[in-house]
Amino acid sequence: MNDGSVELVRVHGRVRGRVQGVSYRANTLAQARSLGLTGWVRNVSDGSVELIAEGPRARAQALIDWCHRGPPRARVDSVDARWGAAEDSFASFKIRR
Repeated sequence: MNDGSVELVRVHGRVRGRVQGVSYRANTLAQARSLGLTGWVRNVSDGSVELIAEGPRARAQALIDWCHRGPPRARVDSVDARWGAAEDSFASFKIRR
């Protein structure tokens, strides 16, 4: 599939709303892995969830699109996504504590 023309990106996201205590990180992990992305997701002390994901732009966009919905018990108020070039910093996608 990758003929060298696929743009690899990094997206740094911050998700706000009722996103802690609703399995948001575990579901983000599953989504990112199913999309073949690398990076991490973690809870932040202000009640938000932060993530960094790297991979093909379309797959990273699919993850951000999912983040706007989240898992069933979540209520997403906003998703801030900052895009940049992939840095190839991660071997897999993980939950950071």
